[in-house]
Amino acid sequence: MKTTYKIMASFCALYSGVALSNAASSGNGLPPLSLDVEQVTVSGLSSGGYMATQFHIAHSDWVKGAGIIAAGPYYCAQNDITTALNQCVNKVDTPINLDALSSVAIDYTNEGSIAPLTGLKDAKVWLFHGTNDVRVTAQASDLLYRQYQSWTDTQNIVYVNDQSAAHHFPTLNEGSNCSVSESPFIGNCNYDAAGNMLNHLLPNLTAPDDSVSGKVYTISQQKLAGSDGETLAEKGFVFVPENCAAGDSCSLHISFHGCNQYAEVVGNSYVTKTGINRWADDNNIVVLYPQTKKSLFMPLNPQGCWDWWGYTSDDYANRKGAQISAVANMIKGINTGAINKPTTNTGTANND
Repeated sequence: MKTTYKIMASFCALYSGVALSNAASSGNGLPPLSLDVEQVTVSGLSSGGYMATQFHIAHSDWVKGAGIIAAGPYYCAQNDITTALNQCVNKVDTPINLDALSSVAIDYTNEGSIAPLTGLKDAKVWLFHGTNDVRVTAQASDLLYRQYQSWTDTQNIVYVNDQSAAHHFPTLNEGSNCSVSESPFIGNCNYDAAGNMLNHLLPNLTAPDDSVSGKVYTISQQKLAGSDGETLAEKGFVFVPENCAAGDSCSLHISFHGCNQYAEVVGNSYVTKTGINRWADDNNIVVLYPQTKKSLFMPLNPQGCWDWWGYTSDDYANRKGAQISAVANMIKGINTGAINKPTTNTGTANND
């Protein structure tokens, strides 16, 4: 696997930002949470979209839905940064062999390093690619759609590809001009991506009101993830609605930021401005926002991307991968309430 700073400096994703504001670091002590860890949903943008797909496929026995913005098919990079840049981002120099990529998932299933692919059959999948997105090609997103079609009942898949959004997370009224991709990569598009996504992934949601009463709490990712969290930031974030803080049993959604969209760079923008919290607040959904960090040394990751090309290990896309394992450990660590103790298998897959 070849990794150079020059190559990474040209990488696709997301740039610039500000220091983390007090709004996202105000939580002192996460309250006990009782989470339904058998019906988790995930989402992500760009490198976070690739990670959301990887996490979903690795744990489809208990991750039941995925919302993915601007990302290509599972295992697109094939454990190589050069392949990632030449096929999976803003260009496709050579055709992508989708069957070969999907066969890797079959091999992982057979060896028990991801959940059986049959678990994807009833999953809910929501995909988005903006017509003004020049950072990730429509062809890459189309291939992700085709790949999910081979695993998931087609009536459970929504693919939105007719919105004039650039490479960012589209919102109703937050962020930059919808046609521009710039830090913090939140787009003011008069389009509620968070609401459309969550309403597809989760049943019978209540429309949110104008206020958000829940709070964002800071967690120690290093403490919760252990050695698997070495490539992650010290701090991660959890949005907790009031009812969930009071002890109600709640759903869990995990949202993965994009490259150069981690909190040290863009502050609380991704954690608070995508619109996810607005829907979560009135629907008893706890939201985990795990955070990466940049690295100018090996493993090289100067833009703080999630690992979708193999900078952590060859197992980056399966349950053995450090980042996938780290986030699974975070789930166990924050699910401390008495109502619903964690029963999730976050280790080796079984093929019962």
